Amino acid sequence: MAAGRLVIVGAGQAGFALAAKLRALKDERPITMIGSEDVIPYQRPPLSKKYLMGEMSFDRLTFRPETWFAEHDVEIRLSTFVEEIDRDAKTVRMQDGSVLEYEHLALTTGSTPRTLPASIGGDLTGVFTVRDKRNADLLADEMKAGRRLLIIGGGYIGLEAAAVARHLGLEVTLIEMADRILQRVASKETADVMRAIHAEHGVVIREKTGLTRLIGEDGRVRGAELSDGTVIDIDFVIVGIGVTPNDRLAQQCGLDVGNGILVDDYARTSDPAIFAMGDCAMLPWKGTNIRLESVQNAVDQAESVAATLTGSAEPYEAKPWFWSDQYDVKLQIAGFNLGYDETVMRPGSREGSVSIWYFREGRLIAVDAINDAKAYVTGKKLLDNGLTADKALIADPATDLKQLLA
Repeated sequence: MAAGRLVIVGAGQAGFALAAKLRALKDERPITMIGSEDVIPYQRPPLSKKYLMGEMSFDRLTFRPETWFAEHDVEIRLSTFVEEIDRDAKTVRMQDGSVLEYEHLALTTGSTPRTLPASIGGDLTGVFTVRDKRNADLLADEMKAGRRLLIIGGGYIGLEAAAVARHLGLEVTLIEMADRILQRVASKETADVMRAIHAEHGVVIREKTGLTRLIGEDGRVRGAELSDGTVIDIDFVIVGIGVTPNDRLAQQCGLDVGNGILVDDYARTSDPAIFAMGDCAMLPWKGTNIRLESVQNAVDQAESVAATLTGSAEPYEAKPWFWSDQYDVKLQIAGFNLGYDETVMRPGSREGSVSIWYFREGRLIAVDAINDAKAYVTGKKLLDNGLTADKALIADPATDLKQLLA
């Protein structure tokens, strides 16, 4: 089958997954992928873990070898970006002024890490975010044993960075202005477990503590004044305070946006010729709209769009799952704990393993499994099948988890 040109704006996980799935479905339409980086599409999660630790080379991060694109007739334009979308003409204007026509347009523009204001030292040398290969390469030069690292933000990005830094022998202080780490994304029980793990590895975690300002010398960060008045000496900073969806193009051309680009059950925007997927998209889910910042969602949503474009459209039903690797700890998350009102904690069969089960109005909505693959698999199966489980059975460590699926 063949159709008019598909232009994919963004060369990350979702963009590549869409192109690859279309070719796997034997779709022959012209495809042009546009990426702002100077490298072919690659996996991002390992950047802040194995790549940063020097345990994985970049060629192992790429989804396919560079030859794949020519072999599958996918044009890829790197080191460039789209300046403007003209929906009436169905064209995109590139930064060099060239114009590209499309029949369908896919926005897979991802998100951008929030940064610190320059007024408090955010523009000093030695202040980093972690999002792409360039960030990771610059950060790798700083990650030397004995150096002093300040991490701002106690979410998953901050905690993963702390684990890598301690593995490499750095002194690490992590500050979180909220009452506790993981406040927006996980229960108190999960936070307590993860905090204890980091404390065992020597990370200094200071909760209810914000940043007043970074202190520079000759343009380089040298210290930090914290909200409690203390001043600490540091060598560099990692900022992990969340991300902002890249929806500038969508806003400029008049698409509906919220906290991201609003899409329907088929990942279509308010313009039926334009799709959005991945971190930049805000999708319908159980009566509300959410953004899912995960590899799984980017791939699944992209493959759903490929099915729609090839005439096999089915509504995309997100089944969220996530993971986080810290030290020798694997945190696996099934479901989305939005609006939970009760949790049940269950010890695992191995030392140090535990799971936290989230409920809303009596129904199971998510599971956090810490070094407990059985709990994760069981919880995910229950959630995928729309089932719940008896709380007393979950809490009883003598319960065989298979009973919950019976």
